[in-house]
Amino acid sequence: MVDTATVKLPGLNCGLCGYRTCDEFRGQLASSPELIRRCIHLSDDRIGNGPHIEKPRNVEGCGACAGSCGAAQASVGIANIGVRSAATPAALAWRDSLGREFDFYLEHFPEEPGPREIIIPHNPMITREMDIQVGDIMIGRPLGMSCGCPITHCGVATEVDHRTGVISWCVTGPLGPRQKGFKDLGYYIAEGYEGIVRDSQCDLKIGMRYFFQPRMCMLQWRHSGLLNYLSRNGDHWQVRLEGLWIG
Repeated sequence: MVDTATVKLPGLNCGLCGYRTCDEFRGQLASSPELIRRCIHLSDDRIGNGPHIEKPRNVEGCGACAGSCGAAQASVGIANIGVRSAATPAALAWRDSLGREFDFYLEHFPEEPGPREIIIPHNPMITREMDIQVGDIMIGRPLGMSCGCPITHCGVATEVDHRTGVISWCVTGPLGPRQKGFKDLGYYIAEGYEGIVRDSQCDLKIGMRYFFQPRMCMLQWRHSGLLNYLSRNGDHWQVRLEGLWIG
Protein backbone atom coordinates (compact mmCIF):
# COMPACT_ATOMS: atom_id res chain seq x y z
CA MET A 1 0.00 0.00 0.00
CA VAL A 2 1.32 3.44 -0.93
CA ASP A 3 2.08 5.78 1.97
CA THR A 4 -0.20 8.68 1.00
CA ALA A 5 1.52 10.98 3.53
CA THR A 6 4.84 10.83 1.70
CA VAL A 7 3.89 9.89 -1.86
CA LYS A 8 5.25 12.28 -4.49
CA LEU A 9 2.54 13.20 -6.97
CA PRO A 10 3.70 14.11 -10.50
CA GLY A 11 2.48 17.74 -10.42
CA LEU A 12 1.11 17.49 -13.99
CA ASN A 13 -2.45 18.51 -13.03
CA CYS A 14 -3.71 16.27 -15.85
CA GLY A 15 -7.13 15.83 -14.23
CA LEU A 16 -7.42 12.14 -15.09
CA CYS A 17 -7.90 11.32 -11.40
CA GLY A 18 -11.02 13.50 -11.39
CA TYR A 19 -9.48 16.46 -9.56
CA ARG A 20 -8.35 19.73 -11.11
CA THR A 21 -4.84 19.72 -9.62
CA CYS A 22 -2.47 17.32 -7.89
CA ASP A 23 -2.77 19.45 -4.73
CA GLU A 24 -6.56 18.99 -4.68
CA PHE A 25 -6.06 15.27 -5.21
CA ARG A 26 -3.55 15.10 -2.33
CA GLY A 27 -6.10 16.76 -0.05
CA GLN A 28 -8.45 13.79 -0.54
CA LEU A 29 -5.89 11.09 0.13
CA ALA A 30 -5.83 11.49 3.93
CA SER A 31 -9.48 10.42 4.23
CA SER A 32 -9.62 8.22 1.11
CA PRO A 33 -6.17 6.66 0.56
CA GLU A 34 -7.58 4.18 -1.94
CA LEU A 35 -7.92 7.06 -4.43
CA ILE A 36 -4.16 6.87 -5.04
CA ARG A 37 -4.95 4.17 -7.61
CA ARG A 38 -6.46 6.86 -9.84
CA CYS A 39 -3.03 8.38 -10.56
CA ILE A 40 -1.84 6.65 -13.72
CA HIS A 41 1.59 8.29 -13.41
CA LEU A 42 2.36 6.27 -10.26
CA SER A 43 1.51 2.95 -11.91
CA ASP A 44 4.28 0.43 -12.54
CA ASP A 45 2.65 -0.23 -15.91
CA ARG A 46 2.79 3.35 -17.15
CA ILE A 47 4.10 4.05 -20.65
CA GLY A 48 7.85 4.43 -20.77
CA ASN A 49 8.44 3.09 -17.26
CA GLY A 50 12.10 2.18 -17.01
CA PRO A 51 15.58 3.45 -16.16
CA HIS A 52 16.16 4.93 -19.63
CA ILE A 53 13.86 7.86 -18.79
CA GLU A 54 16.44 9.41 -16.51
CA LYS A 55 19.35 8.96 -18.90
CA PRO A 56 21.24 12.27 -19.38
CA ARG A 57 21.03 13.86 -22.78
CA ASN A 58 23.95 13.85 -25.16
CA VAL A 59 23.80 17.43 -26.33
CA GLU A 60 26.62 17.14 -28.82
CA GLY A 61 25.16 14.27 -30.81
CA CYS A 62 21.39 14.57 -30.64
CA GLY A 63 20.72 16.59 -33.82
CA ALA A 64 17.20 17.27 -32.57
CA CYS A 65 17.12 20.97 -33.37
CA ALA A 66 19.10 20.84 -36.59
CA GLY A 67 22.36 21.88 -34.99
CA SER A 68 21.22 24.88 -32.99
CA CYS A 69 22.19 23.25 -29.67
CA GLY A 70 25.96 23.16 -30.18
CA ALA A 71 27.71 24.14 -26.97
CA ALA A 72 30.27 26.24 -28.80
CA GLN A 73 27.79 28.03 -31.05
CA ALA A 74 28.11 31.82 -30.98
CA SER A 75 25.14 33.95 -29.95
CA VAL A 76 25.56 36.99 -32.19
CA GLY A 77 23.69 38.62 -35.06
CA ILE A 78 20.13 38.40 -36.31
CA ALA A 79 20.32 34.60 -36.68
CA ASN A 80 20.81 34.11 -32.96
CA ILE A 81 17.79 35.87 -31.47
CA GLY A 82 17.56 33.34 -28.65
CA VAL A 83 19.92 32.81 -25.73
CA ARG A 84 20.40 29.57 -23.86
CA SER A 85 18.89 29.72 -20.39
CA ALA A 86 21.64 30.01 -17.81
CA ALA A 87 19.18 28.94 -15.11
CA THR A 88 18.44 25.56 -16.70
CA PRO A 89 18.87 22.87 -14.03
CA ALA A 90 21.69 20.50 -14.94
CA ALA A 91 19.71 17.57 -13.52
CA LEU A 92 16.88 17.76 -16.11
CA ALA A 93 16.64 14.48 -17.98
CA TRP A 94 15.80 16.02 -21.38
CA ARG A 95 14.06 12.79 -22.40
CA ASP A 96 10.39 12.00 -22.75
CA SER A 97 8.58 8.97 -21.33
CA LEU A 98 9.71 6.90 -24.33
CA GLY A 99 13.34 7.85 -23.83
CA ARG A 100 13.50 10.29 -26.78
CA GLU A 101 15.59 13.45 -26.54
CA PHE A 102 14.11 16.95 -26.75
CA ASP A 103 15.33 20.55 -26.60
CA PHE A 104 13.11 22.44 -24.18
CA TYR A 105 9.99 22.39 -22.02
CA LEU A 106 6.95 24.39 -23.13
CA GLU A 107 4.92 25.74 -20.21
CA HIS A 108 1.54 27.46 -20.18
CA PHE A 109 0.98 31.09 -19.25
CA PRO A 110 0.54 31.25 -15.47
CA GLU A 111 -2.62 33.36 -15.68
CA GLU A 112 -4.36 30.78 -17.90
CA PRO A 113 -5.95 27.47 -16.77
CA GLY A 114 -3.86 25.34 -19.13
CA PRO A 115 -1.72 25.21 -22.30
CA ARG A 116 -2.86 27.47 -25.14
CA GLU A 117 -3.61 25.60 -28.37
CA ILE A 118 -4.80 27.04 -31.69
CA ILE A 119 -7.08 24.56 -33.47
CA ILE A 120 -9.50 24.17 -36.36
CA PRO A 121 -12.16 21.43 -36.57
CA HIS A 122 -11.86 19.05 -39.53
CA ASN A 123 -15.12 20.63 -40.63
CA PRO A 124 -14.61 24.35 -39.90
CA MET A 125 -18.37 24.93 -40.22
CA ILE A 126 -18.77 23.18 -36.85
CA THR A 127 -17.53 26.32 -35.12
CA ARG A 128 -20.59 28.19 -36.37
CA GLU A 129 -23.04 25.29 -36.35
CA MET A 130 -22.29 24.54 -32.69
CA ASP A 131 -22.19 28.27 -31.91
CA ILE A 132 -18.83 27.99 -30.13
CA GLN A 133 -18.37 30.97 -27.80
CA VAL A 134 -15.59 32.18 -25.53
CA GLY A 135 -15.86 30.28 -22.25
CA ASP A 136 -17.42 27.14 -23.75
CA ILE A 137 -16.07 23.83 -22.49
CA MET A 138 -15.14 21.53 -25.37
CA ILE A 139 -13.59 18.17 -26.08
CA GLY A 140 -11.93 16.82 -29.24
CA ARG A 141 -8.98 14.84 -30.53
CA PRO A 142 -6.13 16.10 -32.74
CA LEU A 143 -6.06 13.69 -35.68
CA GLY A 144 -3.46 12.85 -38.29
CA MET A 145 -0.42 14.88 -39.33
CA SER A 146 -1.37 17.78 -37.09
CA CYS A 147 -0.43 15.63 -34.08
CA GLY A 148 -2.19 12.28 -33.97
CA CYS A 149 -2.39 12.38 -30.19
CA PRO A 150 -4.30 9.33 -28.86
CA ILE A 151 -5.71 11.33 -25.92
CA THR A 152 -9.00 13.23 -26.16
CA HIS A 153 -8.29 16.84 -25.23
CA CYS A 154 -10.58 18.92 -23.02
CA GLY A 155 -10.47 22.68 -22.75
CA VAL A 156 -12.05 26.11 -22.53
CA ALA A 157 -12.43 28.39 -25.57
CA THR A 158 -10.58 31.71 -25.26
CA GLU A 159 -10.88 33.09 -28.83
CA VAL A 160 -13.30 32.12 -31.60
CA ASP A 161 -13.29 33.15 -35.28
CA HIS A 162 -16.63 32.10 -36.78
CA ARG A 163 -15.52 33.20 -40.26
CA THR A 164 -12.58 30.78 -40.51
CA GLY A 165 -13.56 28.30 -37.81
CA VAL A 166 -10.26 28.79 -35.96
CA ILE A 167 -10.48 28.44 -32.17
CA SER A 168 -7.95 29.18 -29.43
CA TRP A 169 -8.49 27.26 -26.23
CA CYS A 170 -6.72 26.40 -23.01
CA VAL A 171 -6.39 22.64 -22.61
CA THR A 172 -7.44 21.39 -19.17
CA GLY A 173 -8.24 18.05 -17.56
CA PRO A 174 -11.54 16.14 -17.94
CA LEU A 175 -13.07 17.29 -14.65
CA GLY A 176 -14.80 20.35 -16.18
CA PRO A 177 -16.57 18.39 -18.95
CA ARG A 178 -17.61 15.74 -16.42
CA GLN A 179 -19.17 18.28 -14.08
CA LYS A 180 -20.53 20.94 -16.44
CA GLY A 181 -21.06 19.27 -19.81
CA PHE A 182 -19.27 20.05 -23.07
CA LYS A 183 -19.44 20.61 -26.80
CA ASP A 184 -17.80 17.82 -28.82
CA LEU A 185 -15.69 19.09 -31.74
CA GLY A 186 -14.84 15.57 -32.91
CA TYR A 187 -11.53 15.47 -34.77
CA TYR A 188 -9.57 18.69 -35.16
CA ILE A 189 -6.25 19.98 -36.50
CA ALA A 190 -3.77 21.44 -34.02
CA GLU A 191 -2.42 24.52 -35.81
CA GLY A 192 -0.10 25.87 -33.12
CA TYR A 193 0.93 26.18 -29.49
CA GLU A 194 1.70 29.34 -27.56
CA GLY A 195 3.42 29.40 -24.20
CA ILE A 196 6.61 30.19 -22.33
CA VAL A 197 10.04 28.60 -22.16
CA ARG A 198 12.00 28.73 -18.92
CA ASP A 199 14.11 25.60 -19.25
CA SER A 200 16.04 25.10 -22.48
CA GLN A 201 19.43 23.78 -23.50
CA CYS A 202 19.23 25.35 -26.95
CA ASP A 203 19.74 28.77 -28.48
CA LEU A 204 16.15 29.48 -29.54
CA LYS A 205 15.99 30.94 -33.04
CA ILE A 206 13.03 31.95 -35.21
CA GLY A 207 12.69 29.70 -38.24
CA MET A 208 14.17 26.62 -36.60
CA ARG A 209 12.31 23.38 -35.90
CA TYR A 210 12.71 22.01 -32.38
CA PHE A 211 11.78 18.97 -30.37
CA PHE A 212 10.01 20.11 -27.21
CA GLN A 213 7.93 18.63 -24.43
CA PRO A 214 4.77 20.35 -23.22
CA ARG A 215 5.19 20.43 -19.45
CA MET A 216 1.55 19.39 -18.91
CA CYS A 217 1.42 16.63 -21.55
CA MET A 218 -0.42 13.68 -19.99
CA LEU A 219 1.73 11.18 -21.92
CA GLN A 220 4.97 13.14 -21.41
CA TRP A 221 5.78 12.74 -25.11
CA ARG A 222 8.00 15.04 -27.10
CA HIS A 223 6.50 17.20 -29.86
CA SER A 224 8.09 18.97 -32.80
CA GLY A 225 7.29 22.45 -34.05
CA LEU A 226 8.58 25.39 -36.08
CA LEU A 227 9.36 28.39 -33.89
CA ASN A 228 7.87 31.46 -35.61
CA TYR A 229 7.50 33.90 -32.69
CA LEU A 230 9.99 34.64 -29.93
CA SER A 231 9.92 37.43 -27.36
CA ARG A 232 11.93 37.93 -24.18
CA ASN A 233 9.77 38.59 -21.11
CA GLY A 234 11.68 38.85 -17.86
CA ASP A 235 13.14 35.47 -16.95
CA HIS A 236 11.51 33.53 -19.78
CA TRP A 237 10.73 33.49 -23.50
CA GLN A 238 7.24 33.78 -24.94
CA VAL A 239 6.99 31.54 -28.00
CA ARG A 240 4.65 30.31 -30.72
CA LEU A 241 5.16 26.96 -32.48
CA GLU A 242 3.38 25.80 -35.63
CA GLY A 243 3.70 22.83 -37.99
CA LEU A 244 3.24 20.44 -35.08
CA TRP A 245 4.16 16.77 -34.97
CA ILE A 246 4.34 14.22 -32.18
CA GLY A 247 7.45 12.06 -31.98
